[in-house]
Amino acid sequence: MRTKLQILTDVLGTPRRSSQEYLFKCPFCKHHKHKLSVNIEKGVYKCWICDSVGKQLGRIVRQFGSFEARQEWAHYDNDVDLSKFEELFLETKPQLETIIKLPEEFESLANRNLMEGSEKPLQYLYERGLTRADILRWKIGWCPSGPYYDRIIIPSFNNDGWVNYFISRSFTNAFPKYKNPQASKNIIFNELSIDWTQPITIVEGVFDAIKADNAVPLLGSTMTENSKLLKEIINRNSTVYLALDGDAKEKEMDILEMLLSYGNQVYLVDTDGFKDVGEMTKQDFLERKKEASFIDQSNYLLTKMFSF
Repeated sequence: MRTKLQILTDVLGTPRRSSQEYLFKCPFCKHHKHKLSVNIEKGVYKCWICDSVGKQLGRIVRQFGSFEARQEWAHYDNDVDLSKFEELFLETKPQLETIIKLPEEFESLANRNLMEGSEKPLQYLYERGLTRADILRWKIGWCPSGPYYDRIIIPSFNNDGWVNYFISRSFTNAFPKYKNPQASKNIIFNELSIDWTQPITIVEGVFDAIKADNAVPLLGSTMTENSKLLKEIINRNSTVYLALDGDAKEKEMDILEMLLSYGNQVYLVDTDGFKDVGEMTKQDFLERKKEASFIDQSNYLLTKMFSF
């Protein structure tokens, strides 16, 4: 069986030796110089050009290596079962995403000239800590009449720019609080705005996602094996920050375990002291994210033990 250095050389090319580390050409930014510093013993890497960093060398092999290289590396990463990848992406039949329409009564709050009555929904959004920039970015609106009367509408756009879902939230405390469309939730909410080259933050609700950075709401607190979001995260080998509500620790651990089983790099964001991320200011969340705990197979069980 080849050594880790031999496998990495096969994937990245011949390195240069620098003290305890090896310098490769970076596969992320493709800089012409050997600027990807790799410490094989510690299992970490950092590019001094594009700042790509990681604590699992296997991520590079799985993203840029051949199937044979991934198989060989799997002998070193016993926690990653390559057969799971085949099962995850096995499609029995094509899954077409449903395209829906926004309510006929939808009025945008992102327009310069707003209709009479827009003050109340705007006040509600501002009181929740949203800004004018948030309203523009998330294309938020409301319904002054109809089935979604006096409700904030936050649409989701797929990667082609079509509406595939929307959140409807009462701003007058009417029952039910949320009244959402009869459409599948197995989507990547507002995928059009996601930057997949950066770490992804997973939260529960859309108002949480607005406060977080590059975030995707689960529209709940679970993520299953057939989730489109999971498949995209695995396919892109994304680094993930988990920031679920304090009352969803068990479900958070389930998601964490699933991501680790596919070899993703995962961080846990501490949301204690807040009902949810939506209660935080953006600065609050940024500070919590900077202090997030890196979780891998070596400390997962201990983390789970102290989460309940």
